[in-house]
Formats: sequence, C-alpha cells, structure tokens
Amino acid sequence: MNVMERKLAAGTEFETSYYRADGEGPGIVVIVTAGVHGNEPAGVLAARQLVEDLRNDVLRLRKGRLIVVPLVNGPAFKRKTRGVPDLNRTFPRRPYAKARHPVTDALFRLASIHRVAWYLDLHEANGLSQLSRKVLGQTLIVNPGSQAIPVVRQAAAWANGFILNGNRKFNVRVKGLPGSGRQAAHSLLQARAVTFETCWSLPLRDRVRYQTALLRRMLKETGIVTGAETIPY
Repeated sequence: MNVMERKLAAGTEFETSYYRADGEGPGIVVIVTAGVHGNEPAGVLAARQLVEDLRNDVLRLRKGRLIVVPLVNGPAFKRKTRGVPDLNRTFPRRPYAKARHPVTDALFRLASIHRVAWYLDLHEANGLSQLSRKVLGQTLIVNPGSQAIPVVRQAAAWANGFILNGNRKFNVRVKGLPGSGRQAAHSLLQARAVTFETCWSLPLRDRVRYQTALLRRMLKETGIVTGAETIPY
C-alpha cells in the first residue's frame, strides 16, 4: 500500500522521518512512536519493520490512518544514550502548554492535529517485571482510568500464552508519568495511550519479536489493520 514519508521537526538537528498510511475508508487515527530514548533499539527496529510490512502488504490498513515515527531521538540513537534532556519528560503537562523540546513539541502537535485515538509508544527498560515489581522490563503500561486497560490486558494475556519462559512474560502496569508522551496523549488528547517496555537483558532479536508481535496485536485490536500476526517466542 502507499506509505507517505514526511519530516518531523524539519530544519532542526532532530529532524526525523515519519510515515503515514491511509486506509480505504474513514476511521480512527493511530500513532506509533519509538526511539524517544536513544539506547532502546528494539522499538525502533519494530517500528521500522511495521513501515516495511505496510509497504509490502504484509499488514493492510482497512480504514482510518496510521502514523509511524520510528526514531524520535536521532542524535541520542547515534550515540546509543538515553538522551539529555530525557525527551520523555518534556511533553506538555497542562492544556495549551507547549512541550519543552522542539521534537516533542512537533510530535505532540502532530498527534493533536490528527486527533489520535490511540498512542502507542515503544520503549525498553531494565529488569524482568515477573521477578521484581520495582522494574519495568516486559510490561505494558497504561494510565489510571484509561479505556485502553481491557484491551492491553487481553494483548498481554495473548502474548504470555506463547512465551514459554515464565520470567519473560508481560505484566500490565497502571500508572502515570508526568511529562511523558503517554501521559500527554491520555490527559490532553483523550487518547488510549500505551507504553511497551521490553527488557534490555534479553537478546535483541527476541525483544524485537516481542515488540513486533504486541504492536501488531494492538493494531488489530484498534480495528484498523488486517494481516498475519507473529508468534512472540
């Protein structure tokens, strides 16, 4: 299908590509973001794979619009660092406020203009959440009161049904994070916002497969795509 490439934060050092695909009929808008932190590559690779899957009709957009921003923080990704400032603390926290960084400002305005219904943000974290409640590796995170909670619980249960190693199974966390893209999308845009967190200590290939499988599952749950799912093990 036709996937249009455009530029976010054009003319700045954070200029980066984003991709837009439109379905055959009207519907909701879903945005997928990755690479907000430069040392979290699995989400970037999964988002790039999503773009290729759309181009090659592995996934098909039935209706609505899908926007994919595979690499938000290009300079930090090149350095393989989290990034300073932490971009996931620079999104607006109040109505009509402006984000505190050029690229997050451009990203939030993009989501706002398109009135996104779902905001899916791909990340990675330390530790396995099955072993400790203090870490976020292998979690899906939603805000308190989010309408996404039932769908996210179903997606986690689906993924966990294929993951044979119990320590790698996903947990669902319900918590806010002021300044994050998820929080801003939830509280300011009334979007169903989800953070995906795989665990850094796992092999990169496995992390990308988890991200890809869960992303495809969530996109199917939104009702905008059709196509083959990947088994996440």
